[in-house]
Amino acid sequence: MSVLRPLDKLPVLNTATILLVGTDDGLLQQLANSMLQEDCASELKVHLAKSLPLPSNVNRPRIDLIMFVVNLHSKYSLQNVEESLRHVDTTFFLGKVGFLATGAGRDSHCSVHRNTIVKLAHTYRSPLLFCDLEMEVSRTTMAQRLVRMLQICAGHVPGVSALNLLSLLRSSENPSLEDL
Repeated sequence: MSVLRPLDKLPVLNTATILLVGTDDGLLQQLANSMLQEDCASELKVHLAKSLPLPSNVNRPRIDLIMFVVNLHSKYSLQNVEESLRHVDTTFFLGKVGFLATGAGRDSHCSVHRNTIVKLAHTYRSPLLFCDLEMEVSRTTMAQRLVRMLQICAGHVPGVSALNLLSLLRSSENPSLEDL
């Protein structure tokens, strides 16, 4: 079993790499394309995976940010993310892991309740973002936000670290663990 570790590889100058993990290939590819269209001083690399662990015999770059994408319309998507989390080293959760819940725009069709994903994000002390990736405007906005998060996690924004980002993303509107 291969566990992803944040410091397994040396960083590459002016390169930032994100790993999007989720079961919706089409939506992840559209999000990746939107991210690559964003204006960025760094060279962006976007890798997609349906699940973890990744094959160990592949030469891959250092991963600066992992986003687990959960489709609220699919219980399989949530189960896949929960199983994949076991293959991530705990040091990644110091600001280099996030959750993206998609499909939140149509509550009547959701098979995964929002509180379930909120509890998951609280358990791993990681930021949770909501977005409807099927809508282009929403996808473009999320791509901009992810690119900025990625630049911070890769160390390309002076004075801001991944841990700073983690504390900034904890908003007062998120319920406390005791409220859940």
